[in-house]
Amino acid sequence: MYQPVSLFVGLRYAKAAKGNAFISFISFFSIAGIALGLMSLITVSSVMNGFEQSLKTAMLDLIPHVQLRHTSNSGDNTELLKKLRDNKQVKRIQPYLTSDVILQTNKELLGVRLQGVFSGYSNPVEQHIYSGSSTRMENSKYQLMISRYLSSKLGVGVGEEIRVILPDVSSYTPLGRIPMQRLFTVAAIYDSNSEADTALAFADGKSLARLMRRIDSVKYDVSITLHDAFALSDFYLENPQLKRDFDIDDWQSQQGTLFAAVAMEKRIMSFLLGLIVIVAIFNILSALSMMVREKQGEVAILQTLGFTPQMIGRVFMVQGLYNGLIGTMIGVVFGILVANYINEILAFTGLSLLGGASLPVVFSQSGLLTMALVSILMSFIATLYPAKKAASVLPAEVLRYE
Repeated sequence: MYQPVSLFVGLRYAKAAKGNAFISFISFFSIAGIALGLMSLITVSSVMNGFEQSLKTAMLDLIPHVQLRHTSNSGDNTELLKKLRDNKQVKRIQPYLTSDVILQTNKELLGVRLQGVFSGYSNPVEQHIYSGSSTRMENSKYQLMISRYLSSKLGVGVGEEIRVILPDVSSYTPLGRIPMQRLFTVAAIYDSNSEADTALAFADGKSLARLMRRIDSVKYDVSITLHDAFALSDFYLENPQLKRDFDIDDWQSQQGTLFAAVAMEKRIMSFLLGLIVIVAIFNILSALSMMVREKQGEVAILQTLGFTPQMIGRVFMVQGLYNGLIGTMIGVVFGILVANYINEILAFTGLSLLGGASLPVVFSQSGLLTMALVSILMSFIATLYPAKKAASVLPAEVLRYE
């Protein structure tokens, strides 16, 4: 098969087994460095993507993505809410009632956010129920659903009672003004394996409204859940009247710092692991530079045979790119394999750090493609200086004493 002469010679140099042992050693470790760097980068990025996706699906599904509070300008928004229900971005709309409360038992006292669940509307926490049943919240009054974490902290289980205290709502008694409080029965325990478990509980909406003295159900806040919580800005652009008619709160103001921290951690880890690839790229530059000095005689002979300086430069570009491509291919293949079987590898080596829990892994096709292309691009850039030096070799000077 026909090959450009620069490609043919460059590949012969790259595949040659004989030559300077030190240069071969550096070339080998440049390939190994790129492969190990990419493998580590792909593995860590995939696990971090998995954690981010788990937070997104487990935590953001439990809290409203957008919360609308009625104001004096709200008026009758029936048509607006109907329009929102038909919006393709909207997953569900339901009444929203919440309050910061204190949960008290004989063992512990904890502050949590108590969120109302109304019958006739989908309950996002149902898919995370660990024990008990959410139907008791619909059929009985003063029922409570707490997380497995809160259950352990408070020392209660399904069927036991917890005193719910509302510091923001009080009543007058012969002893003076005291916070509203009521005994609730634990109907179910959920486990979402997210940050929400530490400070989020659910109660039946009517009982919570009675305790908060919110009788007018028309003036309940509105909870909007989107199909994609990260498309919040597009949703606001499509519905500008919301900010005019309502006071708006959203998940970014409540939990945005957590996701920003996860994203920042992922970028920092990617940068640090990317330094491994950069060091390996410099090995390509070093190996090619030394090879140019060693092969000056051969370069001069090639020029006397008709090779132009541009063709000589391409020979060494091909050699450097060959190392970069081989290292990138090995790194991508092993990175995908290691990330895909990371839990099995941890179990086999006995390094599981999560008490038997599995690491979530999510591959990003665009991320994999970007990492591979950047690695190849950096390998190409590393060949430019040695190729320029090789192209500038003067045959007469090199062969003068041959």
